[in-house]
Amino acid sequence: MAATKMDAAGEAGGAGGRAGNGGAGAAAAGREGPELPGAAGFAVFAPEETEPGRPGLPLFLVPVSAGFPSPAEDYVQEQLDLHRLVVKNPPATFFLRVKGDSMRGAGIHDGDLLVVDRSRSPGSGSIVVAAWEGELTVKRLKLKGKRVFLAPDNPDYPEFDITESEDAVVWGVVTYVVHKL
Repeated sequence: MAATKMDAAGEAGGAGGRAGNGGAGAAAAGREGPELPGAAGFAVFAPEETEPGRPGLPLFLVPVSAGFPSPAEDYVQEQLDLHRLVVKNPPATFFLRVKGDSMRGAGIHDGDLLVVDRSRSPGSGSIVVAAWEGELTVKRLKLKGKRVFLAPDNPDYPEFDITESEDAVVWGVVTYVVHKL
């Protein structure tokens, strides 16, 4: 791993970083540790070059904390190919861009990228892409008795009963959502 020191303006400085705040283990292993709080900058860790013939980007095996930050651990990594992770059946997988906010309750927002697998069988509660009224739409599939509904995950939108619709077709099942912050 290479560490690049960043100053408060985000400018890169010389390689650096002091071992501290749990970084001693990383420094002992030959890696730079994080900067101490209150220091002029912080350390940015960049992966080393990928091995030839191994496609993908680095995947750190240490999970990132969404709560109280944990001390630095070993930065063991492997190569991650996002395509291999999200595409289980390439001939039946498509990517679609979302327009609108009818699925925001499911964490699907305007501009997100959906990974849709047409080979998966949908069930009640599945988030699906359906062809309905001449358009593709993303909704939650709901089965209520013998009725079939396309339901939004936003209370501002109505659900649609497509049981007797001749032009409604479940096109595929959403397997992943790529959300830009």
